[in-house]
Amino acid sequence: MGPFPPPLQQVFQAPRRPGMGTVGKPIKLLANYFEVEIPKMDVYHYEVDIKPDKCPRRVNREVVEYMVQHFKPQLFGDRKPVYDGKKNIYTVLALPIGNEKVDFEVTIPGEGKDRIFKVSIRWLAVVSWRLLQETLVSGRLQVPMDSVQALDVAMRHLASMRYTPVGRSFFSPPEGYYHPLGGGREVWFGFHQSVRPAMWKMMLNIDVSATAFYKAQPVIEFMCEVLDIRNIDEQPKTLTDSQRVRFTKEIKGLKVEVTHCGQMKRKYRVCNVTRRPASHQTFPLQLESGQTVECTVAQYFKQKYNLQLKYPHLPCL
Repeated sequence: MGPFPPPLQQVFQAPRRPGMGTVGKPIKLLANYFEVEIPKMDVYHYEVDIKPDKCPRRVNREVVEYMVQHFKPQLFGDRKPVYDGKKNIYTVLALPIGNEKVDFEVTIPGEGKDRIFKVSIRWLAVVSWRLLQETLVSGRLQVPMDSVQALDVAMRHLASMRYTPVGRSFFSPPEGYYHPLGGGREVWFGFHQSVRPAMWKMMLNIDVSATAFYKAQPVIEFMCEVLDIRNIDEQPKTLTDSQRVRFTKEIKGLKVEVTHCGQMKRKYRVCNVTRRPASHQTFPLQLESGQTVECTVAQYFKQKYNLQLKYPHLPCL
């Protein structure tokens, strides 16, 4: 493997400060900024490409984590890389791939079916944290932004694996508190994090954040919250068209987990809500004899799983 070229310098021209305050009395303030000690070292920047693409960052992180575990002895050694969930990986030691692109196949166990991903890694650049530190200490205005980006990814990596990231904030499920918002939603609290260059040093800014999440609950309870139904047993009739449209708008795109398959927990993303209830919604069912008959959803659950639907008058997902 040949030597790496010198670090590429993508710089940010910081605005020059006009001067210090001269009027009034100096006071001390406490701020939610914390000094970051930068190691005097270079890190190695690689581009990662995952197929199929357009996966959520959560899935991408899972793929990279499995890849690191599986190819650790021959590729990553004892040092784990940091990953931004998209295209960028940073390592403290150069990977033994030189400047060539290498391809991997990563298999992740899924709900009933394994998922196979194609992963490609290629070297991009050497990023100098030493240069970033020297720039800050000297007071120069040209801040190397590639070094700042690498530091930000490193500071966010562990939190991204432990918590639920939303934008530049991280959240965790409620523990010891409950703040319902109605409509099947609740408040999650977390923190906002960003790394910023300041005078002579890098600073980590941390602040409290809050946002709305869908509650983890049975679909029936979610529907009741959305449609303001106090007691589902008092809803003996099928949903009206306006109720169905309203419910569809809220649940479309959400993931649900079915519970009738025993130990095998399968998750599906909702794409629509049927117009007809389960007692009338039919589909073609092929019998063991090869004959195809029309069967209602309610009949199928009774015949296949010996389950009597509790709410056959409600629509299907």
